[in-house]
Amino acid sequence: MKRLFTLAALALSFTAAGAQDIQDRTIKFGHLNNPDHPVSLGTKRFAELVSAKSGGKLKVQEFPSSQLGNELQQQSALQGGVQEMSAPATTSLAGIVKEFGLIDFPFAVSSYAQADALLDGPFGQALLARLPEKGLVSLGYWDLGFRNVTNSKRPITKAEDLDGLKLRVIPNPVFLETFKAFKANPVPMPFAELYGALEAKAVDGQENPFAVILSNKFFEVNKFVSATQHVYAANILLVSKKFWDRLSPVEQKILHDAANEARSYQRQVSRAAAQKAVAELQAKGMQYNEVSPAEQARMGAIAKPVTERFAASYDPAIVKLYQAELAKGKP
Repeated sequence: MKRLFTLAALALSFTAAGAQDIQDRTIKFGHLNNPDHPVSLGTKRFAELVSAKSGGKLKVQEFPSSQLGNELQQQSALQGGVQEMSAPATTSLAGIVKEFGLIDFPFAVSSYAQADALLDGPFGQALLARLPEKGLVSLGYWDLGFRNVTNSKRPITKAEDLDGLKLRVIPNPVFLETFKAFKANPVPMPFAELYGALEAKAVDGQENPFAVILSNKFFEVNKFVSATQHVYAANILLVSKKFWDRLSPVEQKILHDAANEARSYQRQVSRAAAQKAVAELQAKGMQYNEVSPAEQARMGAIAKPVTERFAASYDPAIVKLYQAELAKGKP
C-alpha cells in the first residue's frame, strides 16, 4: 500500500514539475495553403494536440493562405525569431541546405510507402540534422502528394507535349532544369501570384498535387490536368530555432509528440483528398488523363542527366544514403 502511495505521489510531483515547465505561449504557425487544404487540417490537429498536452498553455495560432508571406519570407521570419512555425514544401529549403533538392528528383519515388520510408528514415533525418545551424528546427515531414501538370493548351501524355509550354514552377533549381530538359519554358514564381498569372495567360500552366489544384480553383483557369506524377512532394514542419531554444524540455517534448501524432492524421487526410480531388476536378470541367508507366520511365530517362549533374554537387555521403534508402523502398 505504501509503495502504491509513493508511486502516486511521485506521479503527482512529476505532473506538478511538468506544469511548472510549461509557460503560456502563443505559437504563430503560417503556411501557404487554404483552410480547406490537408496542410491546414494537419495544422488544426497539431494545434488541438499541443493545447491538450499543455493544459491549454501552449496555443497554436494558424495563419493560412500566405497571410505571413511566401515560403521564403516565412523562412526568414523563422530564422529571425519573429514567427514561431511554418509548414512549407521541402523544395523551399534547397536554398539553404542544397541536399534537400534530392527530394525533388523527378520520377524517383513511385509510392507513398516508399516516400514515407525515405523521409522518416536515415536519409530524411540526415537532412533535418542540417537545419539547426541555419536557424531552423524540424519536427518531421507531412504529405503534399505527387505533383501533376495542368495547362490551358493540351493534355500531357508524353514528354514532347511539354515542348514550348510556359509553366510556373517553384523557384528551385532542380525544377527549373528538369522542365528545361523537357523543352518547356519554366517560370519561377511565388505561389500566391500563380492564379493571377494563369488567369492573365502570363503562364500556360503549372504543376502541383491534385488537392492543391482543387483547393486553389485552378480548374477555373486551366482546362487540362495530366497525372504526370513527376515528383513526390512533402511539406516540412519547421520551428524557429530562436523560439525552440527558449522552450523547456517539457515544452519541446509536447511539440515533438503532437507533431508525430498529427503526422499520421495529416498524411491520411492528404492522400484521401488527392484521390477524391481527381473526380472533383473532372466534375468542374477539367479534362483528365493519365501518363503510362512506360512514358513516365522515358521521362525519367530524359531528366536523368539533370539529376546526375545536381547529385554531383551535393554531399556524397547524403547522396549515397539517398540512393541506398530509395533502393530499399523500390516496389
